[in-house]
Amino acid sequence: MVEKTSEKKVKTSSALWLGAANASTGLLVAFAEGAAFQYLFVNKLGLDVKLNVIVWLLFGIWNAINDPLYGFISDRTKSKLGRRIPWIRYGAPLMAIVYALMWLPSLQGAGVSQGLLFCQELLGLFLYDILYTAIASAIYVMPYEMAVTNKARNKIFLFNILFSLINFGAPMVLNSQLDKLIEYHSDIFPLIMALMGIVCGAIVFASTFFYKENGYTKTEKQPKFLDGLKMCVKNKAFLVFEVISWTVIFAQSALMVGLTYVSSMWADGSSIAASKGWIGGSSILILYLALALGLLIGVIFFASFREKIGLKIEMLILCGVMGSGCILGSFLGQYFYACVITFFCCGIGLAGGLYLIPMMNGDVIDKDEIDNNARREGVYAGINSLITKPAGSIANALFPLMLTGLFGFDKTIKKIEIDSITNKEIEVIDYAAQTLQTKEGLFICWFLITGILLLICFIVMWLYPLHGKKWNQDKEQLAKKHEEKEKEYEREILNEVN
Repeated sequence: MVEKTSEKKVKTSSALWLGAANASTGLLVAFAEGAAFQYLFVNKLGLDVKLNVIVWLLFGIWNAINDPLYGFISDRTKSKLGRRIPWIRYGAPLMAIVYALMWLPSLQGAGVSQGLLFCQELLGLFLYDILYTAIASAIYVMPYEMAVTNKARNKIFLFNILFSLINFGAPMVLNSQLDKLIEYHSDIFPLIMALMGIVCGAIVFASTFFYKENGYTKTEKQPKFLDGLKMCVKNKAFLVFEVISWTVIFAQSALMVGLTYVSSMWADGSSIAASKGWIGGSSILILYLALALGLLIGVIFFASFREKIGLKIEMLILCGVMGSGCILGSFLGQYFYACVITFFCCGIGLAGGLYLIPMMNGDVIDKDEIDNNARREGVYAGINSLITKPAGSIANALFPLMLTGLFGFDKTIKKIEIDSITNKEIEVIDYAAQTLQTKEGLFICWFLITGILLLICFIVMWLYPLHGKKWNQDKEQLAKKHEEKEKEYEREILNEVN
């Protein structure tokens, strides 16, 4: 299935900087809209888990309004820089400032009313996400602005995976140590978060000077908002893609949120953990290594065989392997070696999510252009965010709710420890004192829903229509059409200058 096209190649510098920008926004959102921000409010500041669920549900509703509207506006942006780059360049400094501030006042709220904690968490999420949506959505669709074929986009997605070692690695390491960082070093933690926001914002801003969009897309006529939404719904490939995309985002968020708990409950060197094969603090390192190995093997496999077996078959492999691994982990995860296998399978799944999902989304957008004769990356990105962002919110809200409601996790069980830096006594949650039912139930809360969803996706993926020789020919024709449009646009610009 070799794709033949005369399309221009993406510059390595462009792919590198776009990957760095994508990783920077991903790193910030992993903390702001992931386990860290929630853990701070629920386990440190004492926000009730039911109020926390309401926060995330309201936040999900906000995303339902925010994302499609931004996509609609983005597709109609008129600027010398293009349709996407202005949002990235001028939004990055604001995003960095808001991200830095959202952590600082929160820690001052310790001991205040539930109502104020509720408002603090909700406001922080709302303000940050407004800017994140504008920037991250623009970065997300840039590969489709820069190239048409998956072969041409391949370099961009491989750089994205390379940078994902930071994007996923840093949150995973931090999430496994959240209890110690937030409980022991509550004065340093917000400063670390603020500095991270500033550095990542600077990277995103600088990246906009190293890539550009196709010019002709600014002149294309766009459909009205409701008409555009109807076109998306009629795109069968898009509907299948959203089922897969939602599940992958849910799986990524669910994997992160359980790390703190498993580190404290099963990697503590207790006799119960040892009897099931856990080897203290080294256990978490081994899990990370299994995940990294799965990620490496997955990337090599998916990149090597994509053109031979096709994206559809590789997505079936992704869903089957990761789904089976999660089912195994949900029932046998308390046995360390079963948990290692689960993490290896999740690594393969994450590799597919990072590499194949963007390519699948690009094909969906290309299919829409073939059918409707307009590039509408913004609307598709907006609707995709509308659907997938609640997946992360639901994963973050479900885990503590299930662990508390079904398996009796009790955050009121405390112990006194000595801070190694300040030498002061600090009261922290005693994870080791939780019941065996809670400790074993952790794995059901962590993996079961994800496993079921992925196996459902395995079935749904058989309905995906963009596969085979006919689709490859359509892509070749679209690439040639883009090249002709861009040349015509450049000729018109030269005529205007002259």
